[in-house]
Amino acid sequence: MNEVFDVVVAGGAAIGSSVAYQLAADPGFKGRILVLEPDPGYERAASARSAASIRQQFSAPVNVKLSLYGIEFLRDLGARLSVDGERPDIGLREGGYLFMATSSGEAVLRENHALQISLGADIAFFDRAGLAAKFPWLATDDLVAGTWGRTGEGWFDGYGLVQALRRKARTLGVEYRKAALAGIDMKGDRATALRLSDGTAISAGHVVLAAGTGTREIVRAIGFDIPVHAKKRFVFTFECRTRIDGVPLTIDPSGVYFRPEGEGFIGGTVPPEDKDPDVAPDDFEVDYDFFDEYVWPALAARVPAFEAIKRGRAWAGHYDMNMFDANALIGFVPGTANVLLANGFSGHGLQQSPGVGRGLAELIRHGKYTTLDLGDLSPARLLTGAKMLEKNVV
Repeated sequence: MNEVFDVVVAGGAAIGSSVAYQLAADPGFKGRILVLEPDPGYERAASARSAASIRQQFSAPVNVKLSLYGIEFLRDLGARLSVDGERPDIGLREGGYLFMATSSGEAVLRENHALQISLGADIAFFDRAGLAAKFPWLATDDLVAGTWGRTGEGWFDGYGLVQALRRKARTLGVEYRKAALAGIDMKGDRATALRLSDGTAISAGHVVLAAGTGTREIVRAIGFDIPVHAKKRFVFTFECRTRIDGVPLTIDPSGVYFRPEGEGFIGGTVPPEDKDPDVAPDDFEVDYDFFDEYVWPALAARVPAFEAIKRGRAWAGHYDMNMFDANALIGFVPGTANVLLANGFSGHGLQQSPGVGRGLAELIRHGKYTTLDLGDLSPARLLTGAKMLEKNVV
């Protein structure tokens, strides 16, 4: 007879481990949980290869709410995820995000800011003079306004978050297994058996698909397709000869970003659409010419001190990019009664993982969202063609 679990989670990085932890921590949930993770060292996981940051500066209310919950979770992480009195520390630094706008983007920046503060985010608005005074290292001649997260935004150790979630989940009885989900057998609208990469078969009351860029193939095999593509993104490190203090995670109007990291900085940007092909699962090669062509010119133009920098090491990671509307797909796979999707995060998965875990745990436990409504992110919008507009996709 197959092993039977109440919940099986395919993918054990930030999203999958958050779902498992939130379920196991629910005093009303007494079921058996299995997490499948073929890469238990997380060497290729997006969670460990990102810029590991969190912000409330979105334009869609659900994304703002997800990150408001997320920052509270991260602030209280030591208490929430402590094991035997040992409190994990992910080095959360609330240095803020800085978004800037030229005249063409001012109206959207003001609109987004009004929404963010209405939902409780602590975001300051600056005119050009205010930007120059607060951030004197910026070149502001072409800018008209900016917004900066005074609190609630910043960066942290993403790999540390994954390990803390995993360790806590295991102490709560969650089983982790080095295996991938190879296939799902359906009977009507229900998943009845799961086939694993190690050749075994198991059964589950609910299945959560949180396997990052590997999820699309699994979903397609049960009759539904998601427009999620694997895209490669680079993170470059660099040092500046001139000391610059008080630097937030800065988003240039060009899309280039940078933030402090140790004694230096990290940064990157999204490639032009015609130079952003789908990437093979094992392709983590870094194109250092990309930095010279697309990243450094914007850095030097925005921060005069960055004209003289020394590029250091770099790494590549894979985004599960939702090509439909660049927002996550969260909830039941259309046409199924017990298969849930957590995919298509388009670079926002790590910061949204606490809230997504909370929401999916509620959906499994109660059949509905009870505290954090993620209905706007339902995969059902793929059937209606109703895109969820997010103006702050970076």
